[in-house]
Amino acid sequence: MTDLAPPTEAPRSLASGRSALAVPAAEGLARRTISDNLAREILISERFRAQLLAGAFGGALIAFLALSASYPGAMAEFFHSRLDRVRVGLLLGGFAAYELVALRGIEKLIQSRKKPAVARRYVDTLVETSLPTLAIVYYMSIVEPFEALLLPPAFVYFVFILLSTLRLDPKLCVFSGIVAAAEYALLSFFALQGAKATNPLTSAAHHLGKALILLGSGVAAGFVARRLEKGFRRTLESLEDRSRILSVFGQHVSPAVVEQLLAQKADVRSELREVCVMFLDVRNFTAFSERKSPEEVVGYLNALFDFMIESVNAHHGIVNKFLGDGFMAVFGAPLRGDNDCKNAVEAAIEIVSRLEALVADGSIPATRVGIGIASGKALIGNVGSSERKEYTVIGDVVNVASRVEGLNKELGSQILVTARVFESCGLELPEAAATAPLHVRGRKEPVRIFRLA
Repeated sequence: MTDLAPPTEAPRSLASGRSALAVPAAEGLARRTISDNLAREILISERFRAQLLAGAFGGALIAFLALSASYPGAMAEFFHSRLDRVRVGLLLGGFAAYELVALRGIEKLIQSRKKPAVARRYVDTLVETSLPTLAIVYYMSIVEPFEALLLPPAFVYFVFILLSTLRLDPKLCVFSGIVAAAEYALLSFFALQGAKATNPLTSAAHHLGKALILLGSGVAAGFVARRLEKGFRRTLESLEDRSRILSVFGQHVSPAVVEQLLAQKADVRSELREVCVMFLDVRNFTAFSERKSPEEVVGYLNALFDFMIESVNAHHGIVNKFLGDGFMAVFGAPLRGDNDCKNAVEAAIEIVSRLEALVADGSIPATRVGIGIASGKALIGNVGSSERKEYTVIGDVVNVASRVEGLNKELGSQILVTARVFESCGLELPEAAATAPLHVRGRKEPVRIFRLA
């Protein structure tokens, strides 16, 4: 590993400046992504609504034609009039055809990942909400006009208002209620002309009340649509945040850390921070790998890294880089712990203890590791291009930890830590032994080292 000079104030300012520029751009991209995904979910919801309506009208058409042909007398008695099979068939068929055309348009928008025009959505809402009006107008031609207002088509308005919530647009829901209320009120005005006032069902107040209920239903549907839209947006934002965290940290963090990052809305802007860095290396790996097949080598490393990474994660660290037969772990970034030096030391001790237990019971071949731990200031953040970025730690502390790990070969030890780490961890370590100050490559001043295992 090449020597890395400690970051000075000028590079830190530059990194902060770049981060300040990059964060708004990233946030803008995230918002656009959420908006695009939400638009797609809305289209999928509208597709379901169109499928539902097309199926309902198509099924109604088939049922009407079949029943009117098989039981014409019963149908006439049920509807209090003999229905014109052709006109009713054309009406139901036209409704079903319209929904199929709308469904086809929605499918094209989903495939092309385009958003529907706002005007088109309002026109579709107007046409669909007007379908019961057409049915009522037809009934007015075969029964008393005010009686047509009491037949089932008048209640179909509520179906369309209810289904408008699937558009996930409160304004369209309210618009649907306004259209239904206005058209019903207009029909009532004409239907009640000349009707006998002795019948309570012919009173203007009665039908005005129904129109107001339709309007209120549209407003209520708007509130429901708003809640649904907010729920979709929160879900998409959560997924986007999770995707952002995983894209930055990959598989280097535990699920618990991901959840904590999401809960804290942690970002990845560059900053200078106190961290504790651990380097781990498997001893005599080259000689081992020469005698084994590639499959055996990979299986051996996976068996080692499995519990080692688990120990790092359990002590609030992350494995930042894999280095062939070893890795670099960081404690204190992206999330700070209560005592990062303590966490790093406990993780190292646990790794050596679990390794010795696995060797003792024959689960893995005889294996030793070298671990070096150092703490200090480091620049943390994203490094890379627009196509690929990696969360990394840069600073003198990284070089020191790497060099300290290398001293294990000379001392025949498994865990070495700097004096700063030993003094900061606050642990009772009776087996710890201080070495004479050692010269570390790349450092002019000798470094005080403590041997823990």
